[in-house]
Amino acid sequence: MFNFYQMKKYILASFLCAILCFIFFGIWVVSLLPSENEELPNTKISQLDYVTRDVPDYRGKILAIVTSTKTMGDTDKKTGYELTELARAYYVFKANGFEIDIASPKGGKSPAVLDDEDMGAFDFAFLNDTIAQHKINNTLIIDRVDKAAYKGVFFVGGKGAMYDFPNNKSIQAIVEEYQANDKVIGAVCHGPAALVNVTLDNGELFLKNRKVSAFTNEEELLLIPDASTIFPFLLQDKLVSQGAFFNEGFMYLEKVSWDTNLITGQNPWSVWKVAETMIMQLGFTPKPRLITSEEQAVRVLQRYKRNGMSSAKMMIKTIALSKEEPVSRTLLVEHSAMSILKGDLSSCFDYLNLASYANRFETN
Repeated sequence: MFNFYQMKKYILASFLCAILCFIFFGIWVVSLLPSENEELPNTKISQLDYVTRDVPDYRGKILAIVTSTKTMGDTDKKTGYELTELARAYYVFKANGFEIDIASPKGGKSPAVLDDEDMGAFDFAFLNDTIAQHKINNTLIIDRVDKAAYKGVFFVGGKGAMYDFPNNKSIQAIVEEYQANDKVIGAVCHGPAALVNVTLDNGELFLKNRKVSAFTNEEELLLIPDASTIFPFLLQDKLVSQGAFFNEGFMYLEKVSWDTNLITGQNPWSVWKVAETMIMQLGFTPKPRLITSEEQAVRVLQRYKRNGMSSAKMMIKTIALSKEEPVSRTLLVEHSAMSILKGDLSSCFDYLNLASYANRFETN
């Protein structure tokens, strides 16, 4: 039998082995991430061929609406509009021949939320675009907007929208008028908060029997467990309570609902498709665009969830052998981390496996 001294040595050795395994595991995970692109933050709009080349003739104006709210309720947690949700839609509209104005409930400079891990070329180009920055730093006051001047409206997400979009009379008037005139209404992530409490001329709620996607309860509560007390309501619950058919996709992956003139997206990963679907609803074919690495990773994750690991790996290989953008290993690793928060260790290791598989093609 082990004596007490031997047991202490065994426990200490086991503990040290566990620490070493954890360290090596961490080193391996970090090795899956691509090296930082130091030039990315300097991206200029002139470098984005999608935006600057073969732009159609002027097709009209689209109004983008962002929040003016800087903090979440009575907390000191900062919030605002999601920069990626505005920037990517902004350039899709611009590349397809539309001019974009930006408005907010209070006007002036709107508070931005930047997620460093998700920032891409279009997002940094927006920060370096003097015209775009002038618009976001001097947003129109929504009460003074000429509603008739626009072909459609796009409600940008960001948690701040949960506070100053609902019950805003000017926002409600825009939704009512655009619905009456069959103009395009788009919203993404928390942006659909603009659609709640809107009553049409016939006395019915705008959301009644409308198919809608937006940030889900599951997505909200995973990152903010006390969201139900911080926000005025949980967005999914509110939309459903007002008669909407809530169209929920996989957690933190692209999901878009197209219900005649209403186009909505579940989260930031849905922005590209929401904007391009709005272009289609306006009667045009969206300009061809090179799919981003992030979008490739989203598609791989969707394939994994629908068809399993083998099918997802086959998709990675197909992408790697094509001339398309590679799969974003960063997003795959991020989803593995979120799986840990959910207590889903199986998916965590599967996502890391996919990131490792994608890494093999980029390093060969």
